[in-house]
This record gives sequence, C-alpha cells and structure tokens, in this order.
Amino acid sequence: MNVLFVSLGCDKNLVDSEHMLGDLIDNGFSICDEEEDADIIVVNTCSFIADAMEESIQNIIDLGTYKESGKLKGLIVTGCLAERFTEDILKDLPEVDAIIGTNSYDELVKAINTVLEKNGEKPVYKKPLTGLPRDGRRVLTTGGHYAYLKIAEGCNKRCTYCAIPYIRGNYRSVPMERLLAEASKLASEGVKELILVAQETTVYGIDIYQRKALPELLHKLCEIDGIEWIRILYAYPEEITEELIECMASEPKICHYIDMPIQHCNDEILRLMGRKTNKDDIIQIAKKLRKAMPDISLRTTLICGFPGETEEMHLELLQFIKDMSFDRLGAFAYSREDGTVAATMENQVDDALKEQWHDQVMLCQKDISTANNEKYVGRVLKVFIEGKLPEDGVFIGRTYRDTPSVDGFIFVNSDTELISGQFVDVLVTGYDEYDLIGDVKL
Repeated sequence: MNVLFVSLGCDKNLVDSEHMLGDLIDNGFSICDEEEDADIIVVNTCSFIADAMEESIQNIIDLGTYKESGKLKGLIVTGCLAERFTEDILKDLPEVDAIIGTNSYDELVKAINTVLEKNGEKPVYKKPLTGLPRDGRRVLTTGGHYAYLKIAEGCNKRCTYCAIPYIRGNYRSVPMERLLAEASKLASEGVKELILVAQETTVYGIDIYQRKALPELLHKLCEIDGIEWIRILYAYPEEITEELIECMASEPKICHYIDMPIQHCNDEILRLMGRKTNKDDIIQIAKKLRKAMPDISLRTTLICGFPGETEEMHLELLQFIKDMSFDRLGAFAYSREDGTVAATMENQVDDALKEQWHDQVMLCQKDISTANNEKYVGRVLKVFIEGKLPEDGVFIGRTYRDTPSVDGFIFVNSDTELISGQFVDVLVTGYDEYDLIGDVKL
C-alpha cells in the first residue's frame, strides 16, 4: 500500500509529518513520491495566514483529482486547517475522506484503515488540545544531517492577530527525558545539528517544571556526542533571561544565533497586538545579547499593516530596522484571521498599502543584509555542507548565521570533494545581498 505524504507550513508541522511517516512505515505502508503511484494521500496542512490556507486548500483540490484514475483510494487531511475548519472541509471538499486534528496525528494508521474499509464513513479524529500525541518512530525528511527538535506544543500567549492557541491549544512542554532520548537517537543516526522549535521556545518547562528550563535542556543537549550545532528559534524577547544568555555564550555547541520575533517596534501597535514588550525592551534585550556574544546573528519577524498602523508608525519601523541592523529579517503583510481579536479591530489597513509597506521593509533589510555580509569578507567561518551545484562546480553550505530554508547560504569553492553533513573551514571571499562566497581553507 503506497502513501504519498505532503507536508505544508512550518518546521513544527514538519516534525509532526516525520512522526506520521514513522508510524506508516512501522505499520507496513510504503512511502511514494509520485501522485500516480499513491493508494493514499495525506496532506498535513497549514492555516497560519490566508496565503498558507489557500495553498493547503489548493493542494487538497489538486490531489483529489487523482481519484479519477482509480488508483487513489483515499485522501486524508491533517494539521492546522483540519483542526480549525473541520466542518467546512467536510462540507466544501468532498474529495477528503478523513480528518485528523493537530493533537491526533498518532491516529493516522487507524484513519487509513477506516477509509480503506469503504463503508462510506468519513472519520474525524480530534482529541482535546491537552497532553501530547504518543511518542514513536520518526523518519527525517531533512537529509539526515540536521533535524528539528520540537520541545513544546501550543502557546499561552494571546497575541491578538494569532489563531495558533485555538488550533494547537495551551503550552505543553515535552518532558526533558523524552527530548534527550530523541536527540540521542538522532545523533546516533548521523544528525549533527539540532534546531529547537516550538511556538515559543523560551518558556520551555514552565508548565511541567514550574520554571523556565530551556537553559537546563540546552546544557544537557550539549553533552550528547555527535551533535555539533544547536540552534534556537522562536525566542520571545520578554522571556529571554540572563541565564539563557549565559548558557548560549558559554556552550561552544550553541550557535550564536537566535530567532527573536518582535512583530513591530511602535509601542501602540505592540499594545494592540497584545505583545508583552515595548520598543525599549526590545532594544535592551538586543544589547544584552550582543554584549554577551558580539558575533551573534539576530533574526526577527515583522508584521506590516496591522490594524491602526499609520504611515508615521511605518516610517518609525523602517528607521528602527536601520538602527537595529538585524542580521536576518522576515516580514508578512498582516493577515486578517477569523476568530482573532485583531480581525474585529477598526482601522484595518488597505491590502495594497500593506503590501507596499511589506516591500519597503524588505528593501530596507536587503541593504542592511548586504552591508552586514560585506563585514565577513576575509574571515574564516565554520561551514556545514549541504550539497553541490554540479553545473556551477560549487558546494552549498550554511554558517552559524543560517537556519535552513529561511536564511542564506555560503557557496564554497573546493578542489576536493565535500560531502553533505561535513563541517569545513571556509575563507569568505565575496558576498551578495543574502549569501556569502568562499574557498575551503586548507
């Protein structure tokens, strides 16, 4: 029985997909890559913003057409869209045969077997958004040399623009012993870089240990043989403690890199967003990080065109970006999400203006990124090799400044063959807006 698996959305969704793939293989299913070969197709959906929701729906519609060939026996939808819009999917997408919520992905095999019975039932598996799905085998889809380690599920924050707490539930930390066992297994299978993810990594442990236990977890992960890099994503600025900063600065395996989503800098917009920081707080935490780790790479995320934002506030944000000189920055045009407080706010910004502001933010950051990259020319950096561009005769790698899929690359010239997962020292010789160029240092 062949199963095609489509994973959409964020890296946290990808971890869920990898666990589902493990369950499928453990239960005798084969994984295929071509739609024409699939007996069952599973789509792990995203609905974080409107564009992601539209992508998920279009994938479901397109894949459903393969039922017409007679080979495809079932189409199963899981993930955030499935959790959030169960009834709409059942009503409007007749090609869907079963639905699995965000906290029930361990029910996939049961769902497939029910669909294959062809009794006309369209099962829905949605457990309460408490606890965690059972642990199980995991099949990496990242190439085997780096892996995401999801340390928690859900979120206790109630940012006014975000539906994640209603889709994923309140914050639930994965017990430390379970994470350490998973990380050790990943290391034994060849993983060299762990990327810690959650809706918010910085409050890890607050629910099960009644304290912020991320520094403790990091120290223990650093003890695992084979792991060479540990990277932290989704660290809310108000939750970054002195203990965490000291841990990052003192542990050689922890990359001097942190993803710190701030969303905006204007105090009134931050208040309307339900954020727990103000402009000065953000400035101060960035100063602390840079003082403890002068080479730290700071990444952030911004929302453009939030309800109530004015041209003056947008100009303030542009100046803030220039002043802060973030190494990495991503931005989204505000997406009006049903069920959120922000969706009901007055002074919604025109869509065209939101996109215009978004483009201006990214153009501003492009210039900053170029200037930051120039500073690395002449320096030797440790590089994680990820592959080769045969047509160009160069290898592709990442530095400590680069998270897979969201940041840049370094293009490496080498007279000797390099292999994926290998670390090499590279002399930086050139740059462009987002990437570096270098030669292997012999």
